[in-house]
Amino acid sequence: MDSYLIQVNGPGDHAPLLDVQLKTNGNSMSLGKAKGRKPRWAVRASEMSKKTFNPVRAIVDSMKVEPNPKKAMISLSLGDPTVFGNLPTNDEVTRAVKEVLDTGRYNGYAPSVGYQSCREAVAAYYNCPEAPLEAQDVILTSGCSQAIELALAVLANPGQNILVPRPGFSLYKTLALSMGIEVKLYNLLPEKSWEIDLKHLESLVDEKTACLIVNNPSNPCGSVFSKSHLQKILAVASRQCVPILADEIYGDMVFADCKYEPIATLSTNVPILSCGGLAKRWLVPGWRMGWILIHDRRDIFGNEIRDGLLRLSQRILGPCTIVQGALERILHQTPPEFYHNTLSILKSNADLCYAALSAIPGLQPVRPAGAMYLMVEIEMEHFPEFENDVEFTERLISEQSVFCLPASCFEYPNFFRVVITVPEEMILEACSRIQEFCEMHYQGAEGAQDLECDK
Repeated sequence: MDSYLIQVNGPGDHAPLLDVQLKTNGNSMSLGKAKGRKPRWAVRASEMSKKTFNPVRAIVDSMKVEPNPKKAMISLSLGDPTVFGNLPTNDEVTRAVKEVLDTGRYNGYAPSVGYQSCREAVAAYYNCPEAPLEAQDVILTSGCSQAIELALAVLANPGQNILVPRPGFSLYKTLALSMGIEVKLYNLLPEKSWEIDLKHLESLVDEKTACLIVNNPSNPCGSVFSKSHLQKILAVASRQCVPILADEIYGDMVFADCKYEPIATLSTNVPILSCGGLAKRWLVPGWRMGWILIHDRRDIFGNEIRDGLLRLSQRILGPCTIVQGALERILHQTPPEFYHNTLSILKSNADLCYAALSAIPGLQPVRPAGAMYLMVEIEMEHFPEFENDVEFTERLISEQSVFCLPASCFEYPNFFRVVITVPEEMILEACSRIQEFCEMHYQGAEGAQDLECDK
């Protein structure tokens, strides 16, 4: 029978090397000195990080243009209503947080899904007979972005696909690709106020489709779906047995001439994860308070999705506890006139911007009905010196110091997005500069043909 002996040579208890002797049937065989491998640094970024790609940052960072030094910069690119100070949150909202902070009772960890009392407050705020909610149906998150991330992570596996609007918020693609989830883009129709092309949507569904993302009101379009259109969307989801992830962060931010319908209030059988938060309607995006509302009246999600969301929420310990402590008061005591005044400003800016841009040859704005944005088509045939919307917006910055996001950021070339949260005088000045820019570069049909021939 073979026997093995490992002999340690060297003085004391800390011999630097091992002289390994193997005895096999009495014969000794030395394997020599067992030297350790030479250490080398080999730190590599994870595959997930390599798959993470933000198209907005990629396009904007590559633009690298300097504004016109003779004109003050006007940025109409960032969807943050706090930038210019003209849209402050309500005093009641601020007092609620200050008083919670002073109590000292919300400085510790909360449950990963949020305090029970805070979940009850959110459920009570959104509860209605058509879409009943209880505290167990609410998951509090660190902003609406994390709500979307958790909803995607619980619904889709690597190798599956999700249906995403085009044009649409870039975060959906950024998150999905980092998780190994395929993105299929369904078209929105500008000539129909950005309604969904339902035939195109349904044609994309296959056995690997994990969910349908519906963003209403829309970023970047500023559109608001009618009740009948939402019902048609639900009919597609029902036929195809595809759950819906509803991004409703702009819920209730609609202008007076239309009505916002939460999609869950119209659904009898399609399970829905609705994502929302304080960021936009309460004008506090930096407070990072969001939520997922679980609508599952046919128990299709069952415990599977609820337990999955609980486990995923435990990766971090929930959103800011100070804001959680103030949440009930923010939701239930913010005066209605605050919302009304905010929407009045946005509607006025939208009307001014739409009217001004409609009068400019070569531009075709699409009238918004809510949210904080307006999309503008560039009739590229009349601007032949520009290759695409990115070049157009680059030159707009360098010549007029007006920064609009090219809609290639939203997978929709030859448009640009305008943010309408800026002060009125800034909107008017920006539109005036855009008009000057377009008049400088606009070519009629004959001029455009001549320029193409020169190329």
